[in-house]
Amino acid sequence: MELNMVMAIVNRDRHEAMEDIIHGLKLPLAMTLFARGTATSEQLSLYDLVATEKALVFTVADGGQTRQLMRAAKQRMYIDIPGNGIMMSVPLKSVGGGRTMAYLTDNMNMNSDKPSMAFSHELIYVILNEGFSDMVMAAARPAGATGGTVLAGKGTGARESEKFLGISLASEKDLVLIVAESSKKAAIMKAIVKEAGPGTEAGAICFSLPVSGVEGLRRINAEDAEDGVATETADVPEK
Repeated sequence: MELNMVMAIVNRDRHEAMEDIIHGLKLPLAMTLFARGTATSEQLSLYDLVATEKALVFTVADGGQTRQLMRAAKQRMYIDIPGNGIMMSVPLKSVGGGRTMAYLTDNMNMNSDKPSMAFSHELIYVILNEGFSDMVMAAARPAGATGGTVLAGKGTGARESEKFLGISLASEKDLVLIVAESSKKAAIMKAIVKEAGPGTEAGAICFSLPVSGVEGLRRINAEDAEDGVATETADVPEK
């Protein structure tokens, strides 16, 4: 059966509304992680803003529930209008055990439906040393990234001194999530590795996951693209 991890990145003061939608659809899992946007200091100064606090809310849903969840988010939170957040679904390949599957699917009978394998977008995960997300985004933007979301984390190397390619495995880490068009994914990842990868202060490593559905990304029309005009949605926070 088709099963997705559905993620919504919204301003922190709106995460409860997203959680209410998830609970209203009786989905068994809802988890919220707090994050921040990736607006540059120049952008914040230009618009007299402070850095936007974000929330990453995610759940697991089958194909029908995924469509219901995105429809409800558009109706109640206008998630499809740029500036109100980003929502995406990432197909899951496997689940750890029958009990977990029963919990996530509320004991529904599984069918043989196969998800579509045509993905127009991908979710790029970038794991880097804490405090260098600006370096990562400075590399990613010229390659086609329109914004990102930063979460805090910590590596779990077996020993505090353990390193791989000069990267400390157990130090404080940042995780940058970037939703990108599939056609731009390779260029963005290549730029990150070149400008902020192993051997740099950021020490970033990255990988990507397919996105089967996405809402909230600003579309740039052909005339604006030709003129070099682009408006970044995730990078210009609201007051």
